[in-house]
Parts: sequence; structure tokens; C-alpha cells
Amino acid sequence: MGKKLIDSGEAVGIIAAQSLGEPGTQMTMRTFHYAGVAEQVPTGLPRLIELVDARREPTQSLTDIYLEDEFVKDKKKNEEVAAALEHVSLSDVCAVTENFAKKELRIKVDTKFAQTKGITVRDIINKIKEVLGKSGKIKSKNDQILLHINATYQKLRRITMKVKSIPLKGIKGLSKATVVYNEKTGEYFIRAGGYNLHDLKKAEHVNFSRVYTNNVREIEKHFGIEAGRNALLKEIRQVMDLQGLTVDVRHIMLLADAMCSRGMIEPVGRHGLSGRKSSVLARAAFEETVKHLVNASIEGEEDPLNGVTENIIIGQTVKLGTGKVRLIMRQ
Repeated sequence: MGKKLIDSGEAVGIIAAQSLGEPGTQMTMRTFHYAGVAEQVPTGLPRLIELVDARREPTQSLTDIYLEDEFVKDKKKNEEVAAALEHVSLSDVCAVTENFAKKELRIKVDTKFAQTKGITVRDIINKIKEVLGKSGKIKSKNDQILLHINATYQKLRRITMKVKSIPLKGIKGLSKATVVYNEKTGEYFIRAGGYNLHDLKKAEHVNFSRVYTNNVREIEKHFGIEAGRNALLKEIRQVMDLQGLTVDVRHIMLLADAMCSRGMIEPVGRHGLSGRKSSVLARAAFEETVKHLVNASIEGEEDPLNGVTENIIIGQTVKLGTGKVRLIMRQ
């Protein structure tokens, strides 16, 4: 227990910043190819910057989906569910061309690809009717669908975009769902590109309590700030581990706690932690110096000089470590 304790007055923030910042200079700018997902997922410095900036969406989102306990070792069932979850829109299986002279859309179905996704030409026609209603006449022959629409060129272009984005099957936001075998647990799980926890709740045979995405904002939104904090901790730790860098987890925990302390995940930069410091001098020392000093002057702010930065600026002893101890010598 004693090894986990830290001395009163220890500058934990500076130590954590140094412990994370120094290995950060050794990180590579490479990307990592996850099994089953075609996209390159950034690791190293680009991923670390994404995390500390608390970006709305990572460059490449991933979602790991485990099925209910009775199906986790059933590869065939995992493949079935993966095929059902993968989002397929009309533009994925069809080539759509416009003919403005005849005011029609020509939709050519890639029947071989559609078959692999379990989609027929009839399914596509039904979906088009469902979305457009009675605003167009549909004719079909083999793998060709003709959609005649009596509309202006502008409206025809809007309808083209609408038709291309018609969802045919799966969950919006999830792409390239692939079954992966976890050697440690002997279980199969589905790894998909993208994220959509809201709709995954309703998916059949999915164990929602084990669903995980590398989008920490999405986890915070659906599971709360504690889960978001744990996801942030896990992701930063994973970045360090993949780079072969050993950083004590308590430094990462301090960063994750600081980013989540106000009940939401905040970035570290000027729009987050650094921009909200109580000290005027500390804010001015980071970025936008003149703006902070002018605003503080207008509002008549006072600086309590409690932190490290502001005390260094004015040249007085920082109230940490030996600066926290006061001794009176008796004569």
C-alpha cells in the first residue's frame, strides 16, 4: 500500500506532463492495420493528439462487437450477424447515372456484389419506392432500373443524391464488419469500421454490455463520464504500449481525470483545460497572451498565484515541494 502513496506537496502535474511528454517525442507517425478492417488506423503521435484534443470523431473509428454468451464460440453465427450489421447503401451496389435530357436516373445493379450482401433487385426497387413514394415512375429489366422523374435539373440532382444514400440493410455508420478470433479467450467477435452505439442496442444477438468503440466521445455519450474516462485511459495506454513505451499508469490516470473532471471530456488545449485555468498569467503564458491580459483587465480579475506557471513568471517560490514547507528557527 505504501508504494502507491505520494508525498504531500509533490508536483504530480509536472511529473505526469514530463512522463507523458518525453516518450511522446519518440513516437512514430505510423498507422496500424487492424485485422479485418481495410482502413489504416492511426497510432503513435497522431492518435495521442486526437485523444488529448478530445476530437469529436477519431480519424478512423472502430467498434468491437461480442455476441450473447451462447454464440461467442460460434463462428458461423458471428459471420451471419456481421453480414446483417454491415451497412450497405444503394451507391455501394449500384452505379447511378443521370440523364437530364430525358429527366431520368439509370441505376445499374452490380448483381454479383448484391448477391454476396443478400440483396436482390426487387429489394432495391422496394426501397426506392419507400423513399420516393409516388414522385417517380420505375421500370426495371434484369439488372437495370430506370427512374423517370418530371422535375427541374436542381431537383433531379437532389433526388440523385437521395437515391444514392438509400440504406438497403445493416446499421448506419458500421462498415466492413469482419469476424475476428480472440486467441486469449477463445472467442469470436465482430470488428467493424465506424460506430453507432445507439442502433447497436436494438441489434439481435448482440451483447451490448461488451460492445466497445475507440471513439471515447461516443462511449461518454451512451455510458456516462466514468466510462468515457476509462475508455480515454485505455486508449492512451494502448498508444503507449503499441509504441513499446513504458509509462506508469498513474500519470495517464491523472491526465484522464483532469480531462473528465467537469463531467465531460474536455481537450487539454486553449479551448479546454489550459483556457480555463483560474490564473490569468497561466492562461496568458499558454496561448493568445494579449487576449487573456486584455479580458482580465476589463473584468478586473485577480490572480491568486497558487499554481506553478504564474509563480515562475513573477520569480517567486512555487508553493510545491520544499516551497510548501516553512520552518521557524529558534534562537
